[in-house]
Amino acid sequence: MASDFTSTPVSTGFTPDAGPGKHRIGMILLSNDYATERDFINARPNDDVALFFTRVENTSECNVDTLPLMAPHIKHAAAQIIPEGRLDVMLYSCTSGTVVMGYDKICELIHASRPGIPVVTPITASLAALDQFNAQTLAVLTPYVDDVNGAIAAHLESQGKDICAFTSFGIEDNEVMANLPPEAILRAAIEADRPEADALFISCTAIRAVDVVDQIEQAIGKPVVTANQAMIWQALRWSGCHQPVAGYGQLLR
Repeated sequence: MASDFTSTPVSTGFTPDAGPGKHRIGMILLSNDYATERDFINARPNDDVALFFTRVENTSECNVDTLPLMAPHIKHAAAQIIPEGRLDVMLYSCTSGTVVMGYDKICELIHASRPGIPVVTPITASLAALDQFNAQTLAVLTPYVDDVNGAIAAHLESQGKDICAFTSFGIEDNEVMANLPPEAILRAAIEADRPEADALFISCTAIRAVDVVDQIEQAIGKPVVTANQAMIWQALRWSGCHQPVAGYGQLLR
């Protein structure tokens, strides 16, 4: 049935602008990630940075057998983020998943839906951040079980890093990782550091390490790089935003 309703046309003209967000960041988060979205929102320097989130199906167990199970869902997740709109960068928020599946595989899956967009991952961003500090010898802290820890250690060493100490909470359940209090991470980070380490690397996007980065750096007197902090830093820079952000360690300052 044809409508006989008539509205009043707007009489003033307008010129379309570029839409919300001078710097647009698309984010693929794990279905059971409680930390990354919060961390990025809290660290966003201003309203010029627009964040667009989607989730990818993931199990509660984090080990080398379960991590690849999310691969078939990444292409679809990437396709859900403003599919007709501009994105400056896309990130995949899983350190261990990127290490186990490989950065090239993550890029392939994302580019199947959004070709040509630069892809940020926690491990590649963290390595770039460590290079900013010329950090060669690392102390490492993770929440993982040892099959994942072994993969992380092997990847860091394959990228030319030396590991002087590797400390872990030994947690397999993503829900338990999310429940790690920041104060416990602070204490563990101080315990994990070694005098010979150039920097401390804290792996995993599921934990609230960014809450205590400044405190850790003050306590150990050296740079601290965490997975989410490094992703924030690289995603902002690659999207064209170079504004400093206070409260999240030397890297973002």
